Amino acid sequence: MRKEADRRRDEAGGRDKAPPASHAPELDRLIHERLRLGIVSALAVNESLSFGDLKKLLNTSDGNLSVHARKLEEAEYIACTKSFEGRLPRTEYRLTAAGRRALERYLEHMEALIRATREA
Repeated sequence: MRKEADRRRDEAGGRDKAPPASHAPELDRLIHERLRLGIVSALAVNESLSFGDLKKLLNTSDGNLSVHARKLEEAEYIACTKSFEGRLPRTEYRLTAAGRRALERYLEHMEALIRATREA
């Protein structure tokens, strides 16, 4: 069975259309995870969202959302503000400038992969 790279090289007249893997930019694994991408994407189109809003929007559990939000906080992609409304705690999230840049890079990377796949 021939390898995919050999097939592409033959179809391209001896030239390999896809760049070697060593030259491909590294995918941001932090954002690439489904729930974290959902959090960052939701915050990119909203000024801020509460924990409850994100939980409902992403259809996830408290624990799952909390773990993934903390990872994004540690990377400084999102900021978290905690307050009280009466006696009820309220956690609010917003996308930071670093998070917006990371999302833009991620989207550019994915668009380049899509273009390369369509051109292959």
